[in-house]
Amino acid sequence: MISSTTSPPASSADVDLIEELRLRRWARENYVPPQQRDPNWHPIILEEMRRKDDEVNEPILVT
Repeated sequence: MISSTTSPPASSADVDLIEELRLRRWARENYVPPQQRDPNWHPIILEEMRRKDDEVNEPILVT
């Protein structure tokens, strides 16, 4: 389980592009299943983890 000390701060709603990219990268590197996510994490982190959920659930086309 991820401790809150390793997650990025969730205090600011306004983030610049660099901060947004940093949060998205953190979300991908520290991905956890939906049941283990802290609802207090920054909305960008939660959104990026949901995107990764969708990627995992997409069917793979073989040609």
